[in-house]
Amino acid sequence: MISVGGYGYTAPASRKINSYDVPEGVDIRGRFDEEFATILTKDALQFVVDLQREFRNHIKYSMECRKEAKRRYNEGALPGFDPATRYIRDGQWTCAPVPPSVADRRVEITGPVERKMIINALNSGAKVFMADFEDALSPSWENLMRGQVNLKDAVNGTISFTDKARNRVYKLNDETAKLFVRPRGWHLPEAHIFIDGEPATGCLVDFGLYFFHNYATFRKTQGQGFGPFFYLPKMENSREAKIWNSVFERAEKMAGIEKGSIRATVLIETLPAVFQMDEILYELRDHSVGLNCGRWDYIFSYVKTFQGHPDRLLPDRVQVGMSQHFMKSYSDLLIRTCHRRGVHAMGGMAAQIPIRDDPTANEAAFDLVRKDKLREVKAGHDGTWAAHPGLIQACMEVFTNTMGNSPNQIETVKRDDASSITEDDLLQRPRGVRTMEGLRLNTRVGIQYLAAWLTGAGSVPLYNLMEDAATAEISRVQNWQWLKYGVELDGDALGVRVNRELFGRVVDEEMARIEREVGKEKFKKGMYKEACKIFSRQCSASTLDDFLTLDAYNHIVIHYPKGQSKL
Repeated sequence: MISVGGYGYTAPASRKINSYDVPEGVDIRGRFDEEFATILTKDALQFVVDLQREFRNHIKYSMECRKEAKRRYNEGALPGFDPATRYIRDGQWTCAPVPPSVADRRVEITGPVERKMIINALNSGAKVFMADFEDALSPSWENLMRGQVNLKDAVNGTISFTDKARNRVYKLNDETAKLFVRPRGWHLPEAHIFIDGEPATGCLVDFGLYFFHNYATFRKTQGQGFGPFFYLPKMENSREAKIWNSVFERAEKMAGIEKGSIRATVLIETLPAVFQMDEILYELRDHSVGLNCGRWDYIFSYVKTFQGHPDRLLPDRVQVGMSQHFMKSYSDLLIRTCHRRGVHAMGGMAAQIPIRDDPTANEAAFDLVRKDKLREVKAGHDGTWAAHPGLIQACMEVFTNTMGNSPNQIETVKRDDASSITEDDLLQRPRGVRTMEGLRLNTRVGIQYLAAWLTGAGSVPLYNLMEDAATAEISRVQNWQWLKYGVELDGDALGVRVNRELFGRVVDEEMARIEREVGKEKFKKGMYKEACKIFSRQCSASTLDDFLTLDAYNHIVIHYPKGQSKL
């Protein structure tokens, strides 16, 4: 295998040749598969091509604006409210009314677009399932295309899965959760599909293929005349929201459906975006169904935004919870903003998973979940996220005990007290200490997550938590920050400072621990050594990479020759 076009590898051709029927200007370099061909039809690809050609320059400009903002922050500037858009923040406008089919979102479950996961999540008892092409998915060609096949079957109601090992067939219940889909962020390419000689934009591929094949059926069976529904990740400002709004309008026009049919919830998971929440809702006001506290990515973004600020070092990541003033301020302001504009304010993820072999530890984990969800519902959140079906009932009980039969708290909890939240509140330095165990945990989690991601898994159970790319990112950027500034591990009271020598020793020791924990056979077969190289390189780089997955993506792209090989 050889490197091609800066992405991945070229696979050897096989004898049997088939190819996708593609529009002019399209080159599909992913493996041919007859099932995938039902998704990658000429008409569906043409829709993606039209989106790419219409919006690629807008997307490129937005990515350049991100770079410019990063330069300003690295030179000492702080993010804040934009004086030029104060008229939007002070205005008395509201978003379009919430569709009845998604008025009640008190518990939502999230997970990758894997077939068994989709069935279990839709059957979980949650109000919403967010099917993920982003942080919970390793974006290999196989995962992405099978995910599209799985979602099409799910929308059609025909999805099933046979688990031969358990001799069990999984099918949908009569009553299921409402389906939302999260495409990738603006920054991620789709290197298996080239349009006009350059990789397609990943989120336009995810959105375009799903929308094209499913909008008509979804609106009849799930949306009660609305939909499809989406979650939008990683945005930094309203300019990026405006592009999504234009994409939605373009899709509605293509489909011949009413403006405002498509609805989306935006994850507020970057520090710059918290100062643009009104503006983001305003740009999407015909298509919005709220904002969500993407708190793990938000912590990652805090470090990334302040990478040039040695006075803003984070304590151990386990200490950066919602009780930190800057995190509580973010949550409170999000609730006030959403309810003022007539849409849902969604809470954050409960990452715990049931601990089946330790009842005491399991009850302690569930107690943490209940306390976190009680804090959210009392603050005014309209719903929350869970990572595992086993948490749904506990989360549902907490929200129902407070909300009763009301589908949400949009009209009843206005949080006008949060109107006094300032830039200083949202930027307050987090309190806590840094420890050797924090450095070790970051390293151990980061390497194991990345090893799983490289072998096709994007949602990984580690130490009784469901980890996705966001928690791996926190591990990476915190290690980088501590290394860059030679921080003292002040929580250990030993005066030890983080440097390359210490980090190298920690990596070696944690790799040995990982091998003991997973077993020699799994360690040998897995991609732990490759993951260790990538993770260590990123933690010790002179400049911080924007995203862990951008670098790692090159390791999972496989290009097939023109003419296509069918395996």
